[in-house]
Amino acid sequence: MSRTRTAMLAALALVAGASGTAFAVHSADTGAAAVPCTVDYKVQNDWGSGFTAAVTVTNNGAARSGWSLAWSYAGNQKVTSGWNAKVSQSGAAVTAANESYNGNLSTGGSVSFGFQATYSGSNAIPATFTLNGVTCNVDDGGSTDPDPTDPPDPGGPSGRVDNPYAGAKVYVNPEWSAKAAAEPGGDRIADQPTGVWLDRIAAINGVNGGMGLRDHLDAALEQKGSGELVVQLVIYNLPGRDCSALASNGELGPTEIDRYKTEYIDPIAAILADPKYASLRIVNTIEIDSLPNLVTNAGGRPTATPQCDTMKANGNYVKGVGYALNKLGNVANVYNYVDAGHHGWIGWDDNFGASADVIKQAATAEGATVDDVHGFITNTANYSALKENNFTIDDSVNGTSVRQSKWVDWNRYVDELSFAQAFRNELVSKGFNSGIGMLIDTSRNGWGGAARPAGPGPRTSVDAYVDGGRYDRRIHPGNWCNQSGAGLGERPQANPAAGIDAYVWMKPPGESDGASKEIPNNEGKGFDRMCDPTYEGNVRNGNNPSGALANAPLSGHWFSAQFQELMKNAYPPLS
Repeated sequence: MSRTRTAMLAALALVAGASGTAFAVHSADTGAAAVPCTVDYKVQNDWGSGFTAAVTVTNNGAARSGWSLAWSYAGNQKVTSGWNAKVSQSGAAVTAANESYNGNLSTGGSVSFGFQATYSGSNAIPATFTLNGVTCNVDDGGSTDPDPTDPPDPGGPSGRVDNPYAGAKVYVNPEWSAKAAAEPGGDRIADQPTGVWLDRIAAINGVNGGMGLRDHLDAALEQKGSGELVVQLVIYNLPGRDCSALASNGELGPTEIDRYKTEYIDPIAAILADPKYASLRIVNTIEIDSLPNLVTNAGGRPTATPQCDTMKANGNYVKGVGYALNKLGNVANVYNYVDAGHHGWIGWDDNFGASADVIKQAATAEGATVDDVHGFITNTANYSALKENNFTIDDSVNGTSVRQSKWVDWNRYVDELSFAQAFRNELVSKGFNSGIGMLIDTSRNGWGGAARPAGPGPRTSVDAYVDGGRYDRRIHPGNWCNQSGAGLGERPQANPAAGIDAYVWMKPPGESDGASKEIPNNEGKGFDRMCDPTYEGNVRNGNNPSGALANAPLSGHWFSAQFQELMKNAYPPLS
């Protein structure tokens, strides 16, 4: 019997810009014969005395011509209004029944509704839901399936869950932790989980006596204990890597796709498939910056580079990502998240849909399917603010839209959260599974410290309004290298907002983006002028100064001055 991943995100929770905390009641791959129904209950907005919630019910049993979902609250929650269902309450017991237009619920079908309620004290999630009297989210006997080839029940050691971060600890890289702890004040964050970057073939076995992939997985098993644990890996070694920047170029030439497959991906897949590591939840972030480059920096665009034109023509980014998804996706406890750039790159009309198209092309190349993609990550190793609270894309000043400001420059999004939520919807519309989740890298996008605006800018002009109020203090949103004034962002956490699986620190704070000057090396890394603090820019950053810190080492190497600046400007502040 095959088991497929059940979509668990409520449609009402997928509106771009939605805020608040999302709580997944049941987050597991679900077999129709094992679990009669599943319920996803998400708190969208909670203001301390009230909240709104979105609920999705999926029916895995016989088709129904009418439905009624029931639950009870442990606290004093009182429903005041509902939509897309008739919601009533008697004491602690709540019942949501279908409207005339959404009563039919087919086998495998879902229905969504929402409501508003008041409360005081705690706002605990209901423990039990029943659909027409049948308890949901409970296995009714799938373990008795006589088929010996049936995979383990979902949520077990080798079954995928809906959100790998939910209910799990995340691996703390001992090597990064030691460097952080050695810095003055670094012990405040040395226990935070960060990504492990496999940025060359040698990294699989360990570079210069450092930890290799097996070493990290063994250390993760020790950290795991009896609970669940996520290990975050960055798969980052495509041929012709990072065709629009030199600082993060890699070891493989543009045509070396076979080496990428046989010397890089295949060995990683073999290690991850070792039964020894089957109890770990392994999250792979797939090939930072690669696919967005094919959209914005190739094919006659003003920002095109010859290197990106080459990679678009030979197809090796698409082939490489597809191959990685296919091979790594075959490992039952692996979760693949494809890199999707950031709002200051993909948020324009010309880039938004086209990027989703290229990602879909890669996800169906080299034997991969959309089922090999568990989600997407944005803002990896970048600085885009998570949420700009002092202005919105819909604001205007004296009749001039915020979109016309020099900073926003006709982008559709002003921050990373709204972009990630909207791009998730776009990807689903292109054929990706409706249960995909997003990750946002918040390792360097806090923008706290003395320069953080306390409120909106003056309304004398749209530029004054945006520039005076924006948290992101970069000179230009295209600046990406060791940015001056940046700070640590939100700490890693699961289910922080609708459609977001987690905020993560995929880029380890304190690891350089690139060298400020040319440094000979055997890592394939070039010198990019965007890492030079004296550089006055290029077309990709509007010919603005780079805003980079001075005296930076090669990308990935420890940069103490940056680490100290990130801590100083952290938001939320460090205690």
